[in-house]
Amino acid sequence: MNSNWWKAFNLQHPIIQAPMAGSTPPKFVAACCGAGILGSLGAGYMTADVTRKAVREIRELTERPFGVNLFVPENPERDPDVIKAAFGALRPYREELGLPEELPALGESGFGEQVAVLAEEHVPVVSFTFGLPDEHSVLRLKGAGCFLIGTATTPEEAVQAERAGMDAVVLQGKEAGGHRGAFDGEDRFLSLGDLLAETDVSVPLIAAGGIWDAETVRAALDAGASAVQVGTALLVSEESGANSLHKEAILGAADGDTVITKAFSGKSARGLANRFTREMAGAPIAPYPLQNGLTKPIRSEAGKQGDSGLLSLWSGENGWRGEGGTVAEIVERLTGGAAEEKI
Repeated sequence: MNSNWWKAFNLQHPIIQAPMAGSTPPKFVAACCGAGILGSLGAGYMTADVTRKAVREIRELTERPFGVNLFVPENPERDPDVIKAAFGALRPYREELGLPEELPALGESGFGEQVAVLAEEHVPVVSFTFGLPDEHSVLRLKGAGCFLIGTATTPEEAVQAERAGMDAVVLQGKEAGGHRGAFDGEDRFLSLGDLLAETDVSVPLIAAGGIWDAETVRAALDAGASAVQVGTALLVSEESGANSLHKEAILGAADGDTVITKAFSGKSARGLANRFTREMAGAPIAPYPLQNGLTKPIRSEAGKQGDSGLLSLWSGENGWRGEGGTVAEIVERLTGGAAEEKI
């Protein structure tokens, strides 16, 4: 296992900024790159054209390598009765926010087109969540010189990622904020420590979940990770694209305030408990990504109206421990002020 693979990308520290879809504008990605870590564009909800535009904007802001994350598509059955019931459960929120009573567009994935864009743009690092890319995509991206990273929530998924041709694997512990990357059977919600101890693959492992300071970074590296992936600690930075209400909620949270919910997207995700997660408990929910499409107008309008009770406030278990500041200041806390590597 090449534990120093990250040095090939001219990183000062073995740290990856988690590709948090919807919160990673080019200036944030570039700021992370400038701080000596791997910035990552969360392109999961983007079209191919928007992905290309964002990639080129990042390149205008930094000469350093960066990554782009894609969501491996899921194609659930579009049962009209299930969608109708889920849409109906959201009616009170639409009425409250003044939204029209019309079903939002539930579009198809543009994964294949995005893969083509990333290959054409020769993006240095491409990562995947919610599953593994098909062989054609792997060969096309590797042919373009891309370093590929898969996401796993169990040792078995990590083995599958290695067999699929991934050059490294992110191990997502139960502590991590945002959507769970589970793709093979029931999510077992293993801790990061258990994942690192039980996973046996030959490719480098990247630890994700609960990383918020230099001590947790060092603990993960000492446990066998070659690098760490940091989400919530960087989400509250000044440069991040997260809604200010989201940042304030994380910084004002307390230990134990996060929950696992499917209410926003139909897929299990860790975030701060709020009015929506409480009121939607037990309500009919469409499968991912259909539920995500149904709630998108609500989340968008709630953000505009300043209602954090209807926002998806993704946060890791240790998010409440973090502090705000610039990306550079947060990276300094993650590294203990080390100039490079010596975390």
